[in-house]
Amino acid sequence: MKAARVLFVDDEPAIRATMRLVFQKEGFDVTVASTVKEALDEIAKQEFDVLLSDLNIGQPGDGFTVVSAMRRSQPKALTLIITGYPDFETALRAIRSQVDDYVTKPADLSKLMATIKEKLTHPTVRRLPNLASKRIHQIIRENKAEIVEMFIKATEENSEIAKISLSKKQRSDHLDAFLDDLVLKLESGNPHTSATAEAGAIKHGADRQRQGYIIPQLVIEARCLQSVISGLLQKNLLAIDISSLVPDILRLGEGLNVLLETSIRSFENRARTAA
Repeated sequence: MKAARVLFVDDEPAIRATMRLVFQKEGFDVTVASTVKEALDEIAKQEFDVLLSDLNIGQPGDGFTVVSAMRRSQPKALTLIITGYPDFETALRAIRSQVDDYVTKPADLSKLMATIKEKLTHPTVRRLPNLASKRIHQIIRENKAEIVEMFIKATEENSEIAKISLSKKQRSDHLDAFLDDLVLKLESGNPHTSATAEAGAIKHGADRQRQGYIIPQLVIEARCLQSVISGLLQKNLLAIDISSLVPDILRLGEGLNVLLETSIRSFENRARTAA
């Protein structure tokens, strides 16, 4: 009988080594991955019967990215999450359509192996919601108003940025050009910043210098935007085309960094001129 194929995902080397031995001893054909990217690469390359992933792979909740990818591309695979939170069941209920079960740390390995074998013997048929795959630029475009609203809230709640008294319009008046440029970059694959977005970043940097910001506050502001977009993408994971997720996220990060760098240079230029 062919050995069941397992993908185990965890960012701790010792745990990966231990679990590889445990799975092999129990007769499984096991592949290990240490990052979300490695896991997505393995899912694209080969078929698995079981996915066992830590909930937090580098970043909180990263395990759901792997689960979503597996559920979309290999819906028959058994999917399990490992979590350090005993009260995780409430949160798990909301994503029950994706995850077959969860394991609380520290795991009882003999019980875990028995659970996996039982579920493989008596599989539960699950179906993904009928969702069309979308690229990240589509998610951003469709939810631009929500991004702006959440960005304003995030900056108003940040103790460092909230020191500067600004209206909601002043906090977000650069966002439209920024988001439009990010959408264009992701949609076209063109890495160059549009003239409109560059002009917006230049104005943003000069405005923030005039408004009393310091450069670390510009960086924090950019992180708030990145966090808001990341949260939006995580909320829409099941709708995202997993095959394009990693390259799109890389382009998204590069685009945000270019706009931040342009704003900082403009900030410094205005500071020198005003001195």
